[in-house]
Amino acid sequence: MIRTHALTYTYGSERKISFHDLALDKGSPCLLLGESGSGKTTLLHLLGGLLKNQQGTIEVNGTVITNLSESELDRFRGKHYGFIFQRNHLLAALTVEQNLLLAPYLAGIAQDKNRVEEVLAQLGIADQKKKRIQELSLGQAQRVAIARAVLNKPSVILADEPTSALDDSNCDRVCNLLLSVAAQNGASLLIATHDQRLKSKIHNLIQL
Repeated sequence: MIRTHALTYTYGSERKISFHDLALDKGSPCLLLGESGSGKTTLLHLLGGLLKNQQGTIEVNGTVITNLSESELDRFRGKHYGFIFQRNHLLAALTVEQNLLLAPYLAGIAQDKNRVEEVLAQLGIADQKKKRIQELSLGQAQRVAIARAVLNKPSVILADEPTSALDDSNCDRVCNLLLSVAAQNGASLLIATHDQRLKSKIHNLIQL
């Protein structure tokens, strides 16, 4: 569950973005739409606690994250969030499997190689498990980043243009996996996108 109230963010001392109050229930997938520069990525980063100095409140799963210290916020993110960024932030020198096993390790969760196999298979890249990230195509690396985001079965999934580098078939794979994980875990799923293909699968829309 995600709730915001009177949320604003100011870039430097000049540009200020004000967001409508947001109420996103558990298990409720939603698309975040808007032109470039409308604040989609900014809003995702605020909801994830990655940006500070905002005004207003953000409540996630009953916790007002704007009141948390940095260390408390780090622990909260590790337990509750799955992030998919426009840049994949994978470690190029590590294998796909090693990158994925880092996710539970950093969150203080037991590593589960069977779960890694399961998610990679759902995304059609199980055969890439032992390859290093630098050996993958852009689309394959994006799918690895998505696998990492859902690996720990998060209760909040924030995705920034997760399908922009994917063909139609893999766009379907990714969207189906995100919807499946959200449904299975009662997760809040918010996807910022320009990808019109997603509108046929997710009908709850927020326009910035």
